Amino acid sequence: MSDDFDLIADIREDQGKGASRRLRHEAKVPAIIYGAGRPPRALVFDHNRVIQQLENESFYSSVLNIKVGEKSQAAILKDVQRHPAKPIVMHMDFQRIVADQEIKMSVPLHFIGEDVAPGVKQGGGAVSHLMNEVDIVCLPKHLPEFIDVDVSELELDAMLSLSDLKLPEGVSIPALAQGPEQDRPVVSIHVIKEIVIEEEEELEPGAVPVAGEEDAAPEASDESGDEDSDNE
Repeated sequence: MSDDFDLIADIREDQGKGASRRLRHEAKVPAIIYGAGRPPRALVFDHNRVIQQLENESFYSSVLNIKVGEKSQAAILKDVQRHPAKPIVMHMDFQRIVADQEIKMSVPLHFIGEDVAPGVKQGGGAVSHLMNEVDIVCLPKHLPEFIDVDVSELELDAMLSLSDLKLPEGVSIPALAQGPEQDRPVVSIHVIKEIVIEEEEELEPGAVPVAGEEDAAPEASDESGDEDSDNE
């Protein structure tokens, strides 16, 4: 667990879309913090500082220290809203945490040993990452920045599932408690097969289709013509 991320915040008094828009023009990020049995509180952060912190993968799965004046609050990042076309953070959600209450987080998976896996080295297969993060539950003190997935012994045409992950102390995967059908695959090694699809030749304008093709049905057209004559 890492708690080296400090975020300096101010209380945000103004609410609404107009107020948030003004803050963004001032290079500020509107945010909200909630949880721990206390009412939500609107905050505002410096945009440039936030952008720097978000570049660190650990920021998303660490206990953060949010400072407002002389007070500090431990929290985790729950949501980040970004502009669809510009490098702008639109809004952030934080959840307060307390030491004796479990939290649910998505943490990244780090795959190790891919270059020495038998399925790759001897079998000529390729590693496929079927999941890149996993939802976990733990106390704040046990929160890992990431979980290692060791594939160094994985054979060709084999895979690892959620139940195969080696979890740190005090960490569990809630999906596994819902039944064996939730034991999803995480990584596999298979030979990538190339499928060659032959392109159909396009007929030149005025060309006659080969006899027997479905498109060439002169008999059917003649029959329909006879029916029209009989109906006249």
